[in-house]
Amino acid sequence: MTSQTPPEPVAGDEAVIDPSMLVFARDMRDAFTRMQMEHQFAVDEILTKVSILRQEFLHLHQYNPIEHVGARVKPPTSILEKAIRRDIELSAESIRAGIQDIAGVRITCSFISDTYRVLETLTSQTDVRVIQIKDYIANPKPNGYKSLHAIIEIPVHLSTGAVPRIVEVQIRTIAMDFWASLEHKIYYKYEGAVPDHLSETLTDAAEAVARLDQRMEDLHHEVKGIESGQPSEVWHAPDISEDVLKKMWEQAQASR
Repeated sequence: MTSQTPPEPVAGDEAVIDPSMLVFARDMRDAFTRMQMEHQFAVDEILTKVSILRQEFLHLHQYNPIEHVGARVKPPTSILEKAIRRDIELSAESIRAGIQDIAGVRITCSFISDTYRVLETLTSQTDVRVIQIKDYIANPKPNGYKSLHAIIEIPVHLSTGAVPRIVEVQIRTIAMDFWASLEHKIYYKYEGAVPDHLSETLTDAAEAVARLDQRMEDLHHEVKGIESGQPSEVWHAPDISEDVLKKMWEQAQASR
């Protein structure tokens, strides 16, 4: 009886994974999970600040300059693709240093003056460090894009202490946001190679948006001018009884 030699194993039948690669994959997963978490917390901090500003403007000034707020944190795949395009070392530290729009907040306002007002109010807070501001409203991009871009750094308070994280804040009017959304869809539909006639139409639309924003701004100022000549309503505190309010008034008079 002839003995048969067992067949040689074919490469690829059994995948042999280097243990060091498993350790590397685990460390990268943990690092990116932490990076995502920290940037989400940074977004939450900004959203809290914006929410407070909205409430303050509404209750103290009877006016809310903020129409809508949106936010996002880039997913790991998108972050890594951008890092590769920019030839950034694929480590959490290098990516945090080289990509400043991992976390993003977009604020939409009714009028151009509101965009500057919100930007000034937000960036003047003591725990916000301004890294860069780009004014694409005063200096639009060649294709007509308009918006305020602020790269800011904000502390995220963890159990191990505070860590500074960067958030990109975009502030624009409703009309600017509508144009930018349409331009974004067209750009990705044609993978960046937008036909000339569509580029020209977008530019024309951007100019129309600019005229609309200016007309709405002028109307807004005219209405505010009319309102400024009218007496403002007296603010009443419904949760304070008349007796307590009277006592507070007497103490205030006595302390003068």
